[in-house]
Amino acid sequence: MPKPLRKIMQEVTYHCFSRCQGLNQLLMDRFAKKCFIEAVKMCQEKYKFELNAAEIVREHFHLVIRTIEDAETISSIMQYIKARTAEKYNRATGRVGPFWNERFGCTIVEESEDPEQYLFNLLWYIGFNPVKKGESRDPRENYIGFIRCYLKEGFEAAIKITIHHYFYRLGNSFSECVMRFLVYEDAYRKRMALYFC
Repeated sequence: MPKPLRKIMQEVTYHCFSRCQGLNQLLMDRFAKKCFIEAVKMCQEKYKFELNAAEIVREHFHLVIRTIEDAETISSIMQYIKARTAEKYNRATGRVGPFWNERFGCTIVEESEDPEQYLFNLLWYIGFNPVKKGESRDPRENYIGFIRCYLKEGFEAAIKITIHHYFYRLGNSFSECVMRFLVYEDAYRKRMALYFC
């Protein structure tokens, strides 16, 4: 059965994710992480888009990308990032064969019932991914650490992060937005506690 066609839209927010070939934990390797980050930076220089979140977990990654009107499509952006990561890693390590398992998956935030709520929950879900895998103790300690951009004004993560415009609707000042954003972290921690009971 053929896979459904991907929705290609501009000026929307995509949650994108992709897994390593055979679910191998290739992204656990520090060098692979470096290749991924360099690929994202190269893509940011080449294409016009907003990167709202990025996190790496052992065998997969998550990106939240907002496409720009009259700029590159989500397919072009993701194809570039995945191809450059694989190319850099395979060339440097002598590895042969595909790096990625399949085409990337994605959902469009604005198509959810409540896009703002969905995005805030999604950001904490992505932030807590490495915590659930035992790779960090707190989203603030993750390898890329995008969540700190939403918690500390002016923070620079390993990759340039553009704070999503929904975040600024949470309050009249950055500190007020942070305070309300942290409510979503508390809710996520409670859900995690129930899950692991």
